[in-house]
Amino acid sequence: MKTVVSILFLIITVFASENKHIIKTQILEKIFTNISIQDELIIWSDNKNLLFEFKESTSLKTSSTCEDSSLIILDKKQNLKKSCYKKTIFVLDYSLLKEIPRSFGAMFWKKGRPNIVILKPRIKEQSIKVSNKLDKYIEEKIW
Repeated sequence: MKTVVSILFLIITVFASENKHIIKTQILEKIFTNISIQDELIIWSDNKNLLFEFKESTSLKTSSTCEDSSLIILDKKQNLKKSCYKKTIFVLDYSLLKEIPRSFGAMFWKKGRPNIVILKPRIKEQSIKVSNKLDKYIEEKIW
């Protein structure tokens, strides 16, 4: 009986984890289809699972290197190469907004729910156009 319960728990955990990755990809796709940067939108991420999901399930173009991308989705600061520091950056951790001045927005999980923040001064500085659909996520400063 304990074995059956353990296996059932593992299956539920795996599905919940997979579902979270899919939801994250869908949210990010909606964000990126509602922004406009100066270059063609080509995405690279240091999160390989996320990059794989983008390749498999979205219409957005991806790149295998940050140098060939126009938008970087960053999970960890140490994975950002110096050669890519001047690219448009979107982060997956709120604290990275403070640490990386080139990042214009973040999507992160708080209390089990996704949160989106887009910083108005940074989108102006980088000439990023944001659709009205994302207006409720635009903030003047980092909290």
